[in-house]
Amino acid sequence: MTNKNPTLSDVARATGVHFSTVSRVMNPETRQKVSAEVAKRVLAEAARLGYRPNRAASTLVTRKSRVIGVVLPDITNAVFPPILLGIEEGLRKHGYLSIVANVGADEEEQLFVINRLLGQQVDGLILATARRDDPVIKMCMAQNVPVVTVNRSDENGVASCVVSDDVVGMRLAVGHLLALGHRHIAHIAGPENLSTGHVRRTGFLAAIEASELDASQAFVFESSGYSRECGKAALLELLRQSPQTTAVVTGSDLVAIGCYDAIRELGLNCPEDISVVGHNDMPYMDMIRPPLTTIRIRHHGIGAEAARLILQTIDAPDSSVVDVRLKPELVVRESTAPPRS
Repeated sequence: MTNKNPTLSDVARATGVHFSTVSRVMNPETRQKVSAEVAKRVLAEAARLGYRPNRAASTLVTRKSRVIGVVLPDITNAVFPPILLGIEEGLRKHGYLSIVANVGADEEEQLFVINRLLGQQVDGLILATARRDDPVIKMCMAQNVPVVTVNRSDENGVASCVVSDDVVGMRLAVGHLLALGHRHIAHIAGPENLSTGHVRRTGFLAAIEASELDASQAFVFESSGYSRECGKAALLELLRQSPQTTAVVTGSDLVAIGCYDAIRELGLNCPEDISVVGHNDMPYMDMIRPPLTTIRIRHHGIGAEAARLILQTIDAPDSSVVDVRLKPELVVRESTAPPRS
């Protein structure tokens, strides 16, 4: 005969604690209502018995699965793991877990994955895949699915978002290069259909306009993506069209690394011939050669804030849409220097 799974009643009998108290202890959101000593004893006995919460039964009673779907565009991109860490830590504090799905840029693939997540009865979605005008978000809104976008935003303003303040980031990058004496500064922008590409481009041009530079001295070239390969191709073409460029502000660290490849291929040196500024401060950007000057984004903080917002949206579906912009900072390393005389 197989042993049945231990229940809350079993834990209550083993500890001599009332069933309702055990129930409070096993719920992270109500655990603080029980004394620390009792909670510790109940949790220890639950672990000894091998008790596991019955999520299916709980979902039937509360109509909540306490699971959030998190959709990433490229899990191999080092930007996303610290965001995901912040999300998961924020959710666990309130007794929630995440199901993580990795998709590309294909709209049909995204719709397929999200429909499967909704079929798993997730309580809400955190999307790192949003485009500026995103049909996936429109579908979620039509079905009253709680949604928060992270690292990117939908310009229609229908879903709360948590992003870095890219306008401030570009102001910091351009200001740093101007202070070094650069007067021919270019920007390799991300795709215009993504908020990161659009807002960073807008921020770059605004920073140039606010300076003493003539706007004609600032060249903008749109990269086809945020990869190393795209960065290399973009800088090669940029320098062909604007050979006087002495400094480049890129839309991401991966694009900046691609710029290093292009600079080496052309027989040039960074920063002696061309200064390069990245964006994100991914892990190990201090260990490449030269160490990359970049705009540091608070990835973990973005994730933690997204977790807080999705739970708030679930608890109060009629609450206002919130646009959270976390302040970035400039990290100066060795990829930037004054231009040659």
